[in-house]
Amino acid sequence: MLYQTHLVIHLDHIRANLLAIRAVIGPERKLLIAVKANAYGHGAVAVSRMAEAAGVDWLGVATVPEALQLREAGIRLPILKLSPAFPEEMEAALDAGVTLAVCDPDNAEALEALCAARGARAAVHLKLDTGMARIGVQPPSAPALARFLAERCPHLDLQGAFTHLPVSDDADPAYTEEQIRRFRATVAAVEAAAGPLELVHCANSGAVLGHPEGFLNLVRPGIMIYGFYPDPGTPRSIPLLPGLSFRTRVSFLKKVPAGTRVGYGLTWAAPEDTWIATLPVGYADGFNRLFSNRGRVLVAGRSYPVVGRVCMDQTMIDLGPETNVRVGDEVVLIGRSGEAEITVDEWAKALGTITYEVTCQISGRVERLYSDPQAH
Repeated sequence: MLYQTHLVIHLDHIRANLLAIRAVIGPERKLLIAVKANAYGHGAVAVSRMAEAAGVDWLGVATVPEALQLREAGIRLPILKLSPAFPEEMEAALDAGVTLAVCDPDNAEALEALCAARGARAAVHLKLDTGMARIGVQPPSAPALARFLAERCPHLDLQGAFTHLPVSDDADPAYTEEQIRRFRATVAAVEAAAGPLELVHCANSGAVLGHPEGFLNLVRPGIMIYGFYPDPGTPRSIPLLPGLSFRTRVSFLKKVPAGTRVGYGLTWAAPEDTWIATLPVGYADGFNRLFSNRGRVLVAGRSYPVVGRVCMDQTMIDLGPETNVRVGDEVVLIGRSGEAEITVDEWAKALGTITYEVTCQISGRVERLYSDPQAH
């Protein structure tokens, strides 16, 4: 490990989260896990390999290159691209055996033309917009699009239908309950128009935790796989273990006199003679600049404040007038140190964002080290 700022990915924790979800949804339902955005920063290939061995049924990605990366790594599980592909992406997706989403006739026609030219067939999932207004066919138009696929696209097999629930993590269940009812009714109309569907799915993490009426025959959790609840108000109906720890080491120490100002802009002054430790981590790694003069880290079970501005590659902390900390000591940015802990939720609250963004913004130069004591 040549760069000491690193993530430890706890694959055993992620596996435990998968098994806990499986216990709740039952063996009769299929499980798709979202591994888009490099598995929310955890490493899509390693997570997918573990998931494949653990009995996960499907993987979900956002882009064709994400799917190709998994195929090149030897992952054989079915992969669903959760949004439509552009026509120029379709051939690569078909070559990799990626199942595509369709939402409109033009996109379906482009895929049909490609399949016809290749003499091939492709399974597709119909994406329905039941109340998020992002992508998807509107419910009144869905049966007509399903008929179009059945009658005008002989090389496409309508395997499934799905929708997304934008407030399933909200404490008020009313909107999501109505949305699930709308989705079920739309699916019934689609099946009346084009025949039965093999896979029907809408349950994201919030729905897995709080809306069992949305389980249907496939569920597709995302953030909860990695040990984080989608919102502070979401029911904690399934216990989860954190999927990562973020660590670095002390790279430099100096004793400074009272009044010494620290960092870009000289925004912090030492109130007394104190020890300043420099850490080789900065906002280019995902240690957000908003932690300037208000973040904290853990060293040997103690919390120390960030002082001065977080730099691109380095950060300073105040150790106080006396310290036993030495160059090379481990520093925990997210995770446990002794009895103390800094969580992803704490970061999200401090930064005014969500746990998803926290883990996704830990940059690629931060090496991922995979821990799996349970692996055989």
